[in-house]
Amino acid sequence: MTWQWRYQGDTSGSEVGEASEEFPSQSDAESWLGEQWRELLAAGVDEVILEENGRKEYAMPLTAE
Repeated sequence: MTWQWRYQGDTSGSEVGEASEEFPSQSDAESWLGEQWRELLAAGVDEVILEENGRKEYAMPLTAE
């Protein structure tokens, strides 16, 4: 299994940049995001989507609603 983050910008849901590197576990992917979310937000990413082998696990906004 591989886990990967996809990045979305503005409210239109357009994809921003390339997907993240691949991670061997959900925990590894979530830990990485915990360290990188500020940089992603500064780069224009408003929401991230965690995928496992291309299947959407969940989406999470990087900003407070």
